[in-house]
Amino acid sequence: MSTVRRAAAVLVAVSALALTACGPTEDGAAGGPEAPPTAPTKTATPPKTTPPTKPATPTPPAKTPAPSKPAKPSATPDTGAPGGGGSSTDPDYDVFPCSTYDLTFTATLAEPTTSSYLLKITNKGSKPCRALGHPVVTFGDLDGQAVERGPAPGIEDAIRLAPGQSAYAGLMGGIKDGTGSTVHSIAMTMNTESDLEQKPLKASTPGLYVASGKNSVTAWMTNAEDALSL
Repeated sequence: MSTVRRAAAVLVAVSALALTACGPTEDGAAGGPEAPPTAPTKTATPPKTTPPTKPATPTPPAKTPAPSKPAKPSATPDTGAPGGGGSSTDPDYDVFPCSTYDLTFTATLAEPTTSSYLLKITNKGSKPCRALGHPVVTFGDLDGQAVERGPAPGIEDAIRLAPGQSAYAGLMGGIKDGTGSTVHSIAMTMNTESDLEQKPLKASTPGLYVASGKNSVTAWMTNAEDALSL
């Protein structure tokens, strides 16, 4: 009997132990105290925003070099100068033939016996000019003109008259043989080798005897002696 009781007691104890292990605890069944709440997770700090990079200062454009000064063109020959051929390097390339508009004119009795006169022109302008060839001389109201006496230099070698300078020519009168006439004035125009219309310059020539074909005139010269010696 004692053995049976022991077995029953053991069985009860084992059953109670099994019930304890499998069933909820009293605290859990009755809604006992809860486990302390888990601390909230700390919010992660957002990453620090990197400030925007300051834009790089633009590099100023390279300074454009100033254009170089063009080289001065060299002088070239000027074929348009009157009389042909001067050049811009020739100081006389633009010296034109003298006309009556550039000059003053006088006639002075040089030899009464032959009734010869010294003709003189003077540049009254502000620029030089060239006295070309022989003067063209007419006699009062008579027809015809003085005959050219002696050679004349070419245009390139013609006398250059600066302002105020003079040139001379000799006018030979005729011998009074009864075939001519006496005139008291002459008129003169210049050889310009052009069709330039000129105003004749007049000069007084008292007692100048004019005979057909016997009155002659020299080319322009730089001095009076040469003009009267031909």
